[in-house]
Amino acid sequence: QVQLVESGGGSGQAGGSLRLSCAASRLAVSSYCMGWFRQAPGKAREGVAAINNDGNTRYADSVTGRFTISKDNAKNTLDLQMDSLKPEDTAMYYCAAVLRWRCSPTWLKDGESNYWGQGTQVTVSS
Repeated sequence: QVQLVESGGGSGQAGGSLRLSCAASRLAVSSYCMGWFRQAPGKAREGVAAINNDGNTRYADSVTGRFTISKDNAKNTLDLQMDSLKPEDTAMYYCAAVLRWRCSPTWLKDGESNYWGQGTQVTVSS
């Protein structure tokens, strides 16, 4: 059974940094489209960043230039480096995977995924 387990969430200050990690079991992160989504209370889920099997990445406008998505193939993890944090980054962050080599251009909007993690909370104070 495929499992995605997020870690690294917590509290941070505006302007600071946090790093999230998603450990995958029974799924090779190097082979598939993977990404991060987030959902704040009372708001719709938002796609944050996606990465193809070839390493090409895509970001939401709200995080471009501040967040970096990457894969660690040796550890079989998906990571999200979050810099220059803003209070509006506060949300539950979820790791997701699609059984496709490349992420569709609309994936960050539709979020249709084969697997989801349980989420990790990120709270940014001003």
